[in-house]
Amino acid sequence: MAALAEKLRRNPPVKRYRIGEVAEFSGLSRQTVHNYTIMGLIREQQWTPGGHRLYDESVFRALARIDELKGTRTLREIRDILEAEQTPREDEGKSKATSSPASA
Repeated sequence: MAALAEKLRRNPPVKRYRIGEVAEFSGLSRQTVHNYTIMGLIREQQWTPGGHRLYDESVFRALARIDELKGTRTLREIRDILEAEQTPREDEGKSKATSSPASA
């Protein structure tokens, strides 16, 4: 029993949310969550054997960000912004290491 308790403390199971749970918690309709998934605004992390999408906790951060941007951006622009925010820039480390002051 102690081994199981230790295992669960170190690596607890990740909670996965079905589309209905995401909709209920966020206040969005199931159709909106589905549309956001199809459009690439949010991503499912897993599928059940029965074919249901499962989302992790990151979906709620993404939905909050979508809500922030929705008033001033198109959904296509929002998708591009979310992708850019999730993709680490390869040149960030290089530019900081190689940049030099303009005046010496």
